[in-house]
Amino acid sequence: MKKLSVDLGERSYPIYIGQDLLSSANLFSEVIRSSQVMIVSNTTVASLYLTQLSESLIEYQPRSYLIPDGESFKNLSVMQDIVTQLLENKFSRNACLIALGGGVIGDITGFAAACYQRGIKYIQIPTTLLAQVDSSVGGKTAVNHALGKNMIGAFHQPAAVFSDSKALNTLPDRELVAGLAEVIKYGLIRDEAFFVWLEENIEGLIARDTACLEYAIERSCINKAEVVARDETEQGQRALLNFGHTFGHAVETGLNYRGWLHGEAVGLGMLMAADLSCRSGWITEDKLQRIGSILQKTGLPLSLPDELEYADMRGLMSVDKKARDGELFLVLLKDIGDAFVTSQFDEKLLQFTVEHFTSKASGD
Repeated sequence: MKKLSVDLGERSYPIYIGQDLLSSANLFSEVIRSSQVMIVSNTTVASLYLTQLSESLIEYQPRSYLIPDGESFKNLSVMQDIVTQLLENKFSRNACLIALGGGVIGDITGFAAACYQRGIKYIQIPTTLLAQVDSSVGGKTAVNHALGKNMIGAFHQPAAVFSDSKALNTLPDRELVAGLAEVIKYGLIRDEAFFVWLEENIEGLIARDTACLEYAIERSCINKAEVVARDETEQGQRALLNFGHTFGHAVETGLNYRGWLHGEAVGLGMLMAADLSCRSGWITEDKLQRIGSILQKTGLPLSLPDELEYADMRGLMSVDKKARDGELFLVLLKDIGDAFVTSQFDEKLLQFTVEHFTSKASGD
């Protein structure tokens, strides 16, 4: 088992990475200081892991609350249902929520914890690769709005993160691949050596080699923890973690959060951001080809869905958390391993990029 730390002074917390963590009752007892515990999960994950986790937490007699599986359920209505459960069971400010699931569960549980009685403790137990390498770390909690993804939320750090690599054994292939997009992101934005390692080991990751997966999770979490420790509330460097996300969130919102997984949208978004970086003269064609090659090997989508055109994408991109005073900021690349945030891009080149990835232009 590996133990990392997110260094935030008094609010620092551990990240545990290893196997059989769901059965590690002693680790949970180090974090939970309340007799009131509620596990939030979805119907898919609960059928696989809720009993195992509940047995590890038997001394707390945890309650559980299940929501349907899917990004479309990450909304205020479902978050309010979680809060209603806390109220009906008379949970106090000392209570602890546990998020058992992927990014949707982690985000909505964390937001409920941030809001309930102005903030209670919560623990992240991510069961998808994407959540283990990204969304469970850093304290970003949110729900979606029909007009924009993650537009309603708060920064609220977890008390601990438990990433059990065995949970990936039951993860569908499509979900695993979607998680690889966020792994590749770290190599592209700040860790060139990791990107080279990914180029050499992408087949092992897709084949679920345990050593490869645990190394990728550890390296990703180290990168994320370093960024969060320096810029917790995204005033500067943390914005780099949104590489590909402005494009990707536009895809998700345009599809009403149905049809594409978050990692699939981000993967295409990263390729689009790399393409614009190349058109703008910041990265060379050969580096764009390397980025395209590794994304192609994963099997992630490489073109926009049929129903989205440039006008749709540009309008949705303007509703982005990085937009300021009506000005759109994008995370682009100066090099592999060197990202930056800028509003100084050519709108015409942005249009060329988006149109290049429409299904018609891609020949799909």
